[in-house]
Amino acid sequence: MQWTRAQISIIAVVAVTSFMGTFLISSVNIALPAIERDFGLDAVSLSWVITSFLLATAMFLLPVGRLGDLKGVRRLFKFGVLVFTLSSLACGLAPSGFWLILFRYVQGVGAAFTSTTGPAILVSAFLPRHRGRVLGLAVSAVYLGLAFGPFAGGLLTQYLGWRSIFLVATFFGGIAVLVAYLFLGKDEMRQEKPAQIAFGGTIFYMLGLVALVYGSAHIDKPLGWLLMGAGSFALLGFWWMESRSTAPVIDTRLFTRNRLFAFSNLAALINYSATFAIVFLLSLYLQKIQSLSPRDAGTILIAQPIMMAIFSPLAGRLSDRIQPRYLATLGMSMCTLGLGAFAFLAESTPIGLIVALLVWVGLGFAFFSSPNMNTIMSSVDKSQYGLASGSAATMRVLGQIVSMTIATLFFAAMLGGEAVEQVSDALFLKVVKWGFISFSLISVLGIYFSYNRGQIKR
Repeated sequence: MQWTRAQISIIAVVAVTSFMGTFLISSVNIALPAIERDFGLDAVSLSWVITSFLLATAMFLLPVGRLGDLKGVRRLFKFGVLVFTLSSLACGLAPSGFWLILFRYVQGVGAAFTSTTGPAILVSAFLPRHRGRVLGLAVSAVYLGLAFGPFAGGLLTQYLGWRSIFLVATFFGGIAVLVAYLFLGKDEMRQEKPAQIAFGGTIFYMLGLVALVYGSAHIDKPLGWLLMGAGSFALLGFWWMESRSTAPVIDTRLFTRNRLFAFSNLAALINYSATFAIVFLLSLYLQKIQSLSPRDAGTILIAQPIMMAIFSPLAGRLSDRIQPRYLATLGMSMCTLGLGAFAFLAESTPIGLIVALLVWVGLGFAFFSSPNMNTIMSSVDKSQYGLASGSAATMRVLGQIVSMTIATLFFAAMLGGEAVEQVSDALFLKVVKWGFISFSLISVLGIYFSYNRGQIKR
């Protein structure tokens, strides 16, 4: 297969933006202690350095996806790259914790624009038989960001300071802006008049997400549960309004009448809900129970995303030839077994076994993710590519939030508000055990949706 210069440019700019989004998530986690010292932030404020980015991304993914289908995905992608790059520079120059959190929110908005429109641009630029391959390359870039982030973030923070992470992101973002505006081209002219969008329900969607995320940060208090309940009702109100709107942001019929689309999105939500907190729990386990340094713990944790990065393109290519549901179900089953095995972690668990389990789960995630994304994008009409990619990205971010909420719930319920360093090893291992048991049970449900989604019609 020979690609044109335009196609190579599209793959390059989408891959760079996909890499930078996850690179920042994983590298900033390593830099949090340094940020805390510089700005004197408390624990809750410090958590919002991460949460504000995820929240903004989740809030804007669906609206941007729908807007891209109507106004043009390439135009919105360029705007998103520019916002992401400028906000990265602002983060690196932030004078206080408040401004850093605010700029991180803006950065999340830019990431929402690029992560929603990027896959739509890819699938529209390549023949259907090559979708799995190019989507696999984009997914591989995501996992390379996750793998490279902790190591590079640690080195940058130690030798150049935490601000250098955002300045590096600004440099790569500048390259992406240059390539996007020079080679990405313009959207195809539409003959018909663009439809209007009713954004009224989106207000309920955004408010619901804010209430859920803020409530999950206070899950050990009645206010937290009240906010999460209010957020759930707001999201139900959003769904009700969208179902009855003549110009909805999201076509709810895709979820009620398109089983392939609906089940694939549910499988993605479940997979991320079950697997995202793995690194969070294992990072604490390796440093508290195994007494490893942050550098050594980060080196071990690289095993999982490296497998994702290596095998995602292969799984994507296979999904062009084999029905994706078989590959995705295999991957989900592997993740389920790995999560169940992590529930038996003990003080004497060999490091080699932990690495082997991370390799196993990483391989399973690779076989799930690319074929699942291929299914989502292949289950809709070309005019709905933006909505489909936005929906898939929304499932990813919501799954990440759910996964961290479950982990937080066990910490709040079993540790009684104490710091991890202060509790006994036995009690901490109990938290880890029940966390992984919960994740493995959730993942079993994902196997059902993954297998019963149906077949792609080539």
